Amino acid sequence: MTQPVALLCSPRPEGVSDTLARLFAEGAAKAGADIRLVPLRDYPVAPCIGCGACAEPPHMCILARATGTGAQDQAEELFDLLAAAPLVLLASPIYFYALPARFKALIDRGQRFWAARAHTRKARAALPRPPIKPVLVGLVAGRPRGNQLFSGSLLTLKYFLAPLDAGIRETRLLRGLEKPADIYRRPTVRNDLIAWGHDWGRRLAAQPVDANP
Repeated sequence: MTQPVALLCSPRPEGVSDTLARLFAEGAAKAGADIRLVPLRDYPVAPCIGCGACAEPPHMCILARATGTGAQDQAEELFDLLAAAPLVLLASPIYFYALPARFKALIDRGQRFWAARAHTRKARAALPRPPIKPVLVGLVAGRPRGNQLFSGSLLTLKYFLAPLDAGIRETRLLRGLEKPADIYRRPTVRNDLIAWGHDWGRRLAAQPVDANP
């Protein structure tokens, strides 16, 4: 079975969103599920240059297939990981009401999937709809207030995931957390994250492919 994946989207190791993912993984492990923690910061991702090359078949990004430039790019490796995982957790901080730069760079590189979907829209309409991969989203912010603190990021993630045949199933939206110790000062939050992981670990153990509730 392919491992479920937690994508750690913070540029800072062992920050609050990393801690969220680790507590989730701890709970999942208690239910017998092994979550692979994948730090996005370890994967070079070149930002989209808006060239439009992916609009035409085979809808590949020139940044992924460019050679001889000396630059590294592992966006496609990340997309392959997300596609293969039966469950994905996206754990990210919020900066200025938005997602961190490298995570946004990966999202922008998803344009090629939108292009492919648009090109095959009529053909896809005649086919059975593929199952929607469950994606969990954990967002953390140091700011304690703000009615729209997470709204823009959730909308971005919704449309990023759509052409990947994935969708947001559940969220944890935490505010007022500046450092990992802040989570441990809130036992209710800590215990909820472990229980969240345990619940999904149990589902994975029972239904390793679909993970439906």
